[in-house]
Amino acid sequence: MSKLYDSGFALVVGVGSDLPVTVTDATAIYAHLTDPAFCAYPAGNVTLLVEGDARRDKVLAALDDLAAKANAHPDATAIVYFSGHGVDKPAPYLITHGYDLGNLDGTAIHADIFTDRLRAIKAKKLLVLLDCCHAGAQGEAKAPLAKTPIPLPQSAIDEFSKSSGRVIIASSRKDEKSWTGNPYSKFTLALLEGLAGYGAFEEDGYARVLDIAMWTNRVVPARTSDAQHPILKVSNLQDNFAVSYYAGGDDKPKSLPFSPKKQAVRDTFDARQRVTWHTMLGHRRTALLLIQERMSEFIEYQTVPLQYVLNERKTQEQIADLEAKLGL
Repeated sequence: MSKLYDSGFALVVGVGSDLPVTVTDATAIYAHLTDPAFCAYPAGNVTLLVEGDARRDKVLAALDDLAAKANAHPDATAIVYFSGHGVDKPAPYLITHGYDLGNLDGTAIHADIFTDRLRAIKAKKLLVLLDCCHAGAQGEAKAPLAKTPIPLPQSAIDEFSKSSGRVIIASSRKDEKSWTGNPYSKFTLALLEGLAGYGAFEEDGYARVLDIAMWTNRVVPARTSDAQHPILKVSNLQDNFAVSYYAGGDDKPKSLPFSPKKQAVRDTFDARQRVTWHTMLGHRRTALLLIQERMSEFIEYQTVPLQYVLNERKTQEQIADLEAKLGL
């Protein structure tokens, strides 16, 4: 029987306008978070802002409201999801609905202001999800606005490095686009799957932050012909905290109707071999996070040492092989 995840709070933003897929994405994330059969957040704990409601002043007010609600709960988990444009010139901004390129300070959110609002959220567990820089359709880009992925601002990186329990997952590297799809963008689809328990290391009923990150890291490049790679900033690799239920409190993940079904775990292997594979998989996942942590220190992806790139790809292949053996 489903039960509510009372400690979960979230703000979900889909800017809309010239990127209608952002509304579809944000609405799907909201529905999934508040679905009693999946994440089971109380509806009153989750705010959805789309189209005209996703203007700068309303987004900032909603961030303040999220901080107030989460800070009042002793064991809160807070999620901030933003789907829209990101630009990094003349400075990094999240582009909100009704933006004016001639007045970004008044119609968009500067990265430093966004970081200040995140700093105000005192929850022990905070997950920030940035699905920025959508192309118009798979394989082509359209824009009245040049869509470069918003970089993780140094202020946000510094803030997230100060304490545990704070994680940023962005949809793409600085030199990449984020791609749409059907019915959702590639990154958001992977998030929905991760929140539904796809790729869960342990089937204990909880969608955990690093499992979600690892799932997006594996499936998004595969679904975009290696053209898009989510990036991760995490302050404590040992703290794989839960962000929600994945099946309304049940421990068996449920397949989503719009994505490939989660393969059932096979039980034909010797139990001791499976334990060994699980241990190896845990080590490989940690190694990949460490590699990506080092890679995130480079401002431009083109400057990342080749050995890091090769190690990342090799480790991803090893993880995929172990997950296939375990039926994950």
